[in-house]
Amino acid sequence: MRDCFVAALLEIARQNRRVLLMTGDLGFGVLDSFARELPLQFLNAGVAEQNMTGMAAGLALEGRTVFTYSIANFPTLRCLEQLRNDVCYHEANVKVVAIGGGFSYGALGMSHHATEDIAILRALPGISVHAPCDEVETSAITSLLVTQDGPSYLRLDKSKLAPLQDADEFRPGRLRLLRSGRHAAIMVCGGIAGEAIKAAESLAREGIECAVVSVHTLKPIDAEGVLDIARRYPAVLTLEEHVLSGGLGSIVAEILVDSGIRPRAFARMALPDQYCSVVGTQEYLRAHRGLDALTVANRMKALLSTAC
Repeated sequence: MRDCFVAALLEIARQNRRVLLMTGDLGFGVLDSFARELPLQFLNAGVAEQNMTGMAAGLALEGRTVFTYSIANFPTLRCLEQLRNDVCYHEANVKVVAIGGGFSYGALGMSHHATEDIAILRALPGISVHAPCDEVETSAITSLLVTQDGPSYLRLDKSKLAPLQDADEFRPGRLRLLRSGRHAAIMVCGGIAGEAIKAAESLAREGIECAVVSVHTLKPIDAEGVLDIARRYPAVLTLEEHVLSGGLGSIVAEILVDSGIRPRAFARMALPDQYCSVVGTQEYLRAHRGLDALTVANRMKALLSTAC
């Protein structure tokens, strides 16, 4: 998804000189083509993400559309004060791009795990929050952010969903059906959608048809789409590579409670309220924390048993 984002932004920036890409001394090799072709629209701010964000806000207030780019924790949590005071308060046209969402950089330890970012950033007024699951959504959201004024957060991770023949087309701000089903639904954000698809395929072999829905835009979320899922399916499960508090599951639960509409059975699968001291690949850490396809399939079967 990272390479897809860079390719999409380069294509846009060729036609739009207001677009500027800033990096916190990251992306060598990946960003070379952009820097080489559009040197006046590229700036390496060095290992100084807070300064990068402040500069991005100033450039945005002077009419530029600025994308900041770094490993997930660094352009977000390290820069939270600058995002709050400089970017969001002034409604600056800054797009924060975080690569390595969730456990993407699992081998580098908890300092590089991005597992609280959605909850924290969605609390900032005026910012939109996006977590695409595949290259289709990544390219479309990148293009969308250039046309939308105001702050945005684009969360990418190293995993991605393989192309699906039957997946719905991307529609801005609307839920996207990745796999149809009639017995239950899994709502998911980000690259962990691949685990949801594997779980649905496993359930199908047991006669359980489970829909998988991508919630690529978490703020503003497609509330009507969420309620439609709640009305259509007796069991709904949310899945995310993020802590339980404040992420996708919390957002969906808030909508259901506020509306008074809910499925017969609802559950959230996410990370527990503790830091992970284990290191390993993204796939290994997902399994270690119970977010792998097998665990998801078993959780859905247990959930369906309570919906009957």
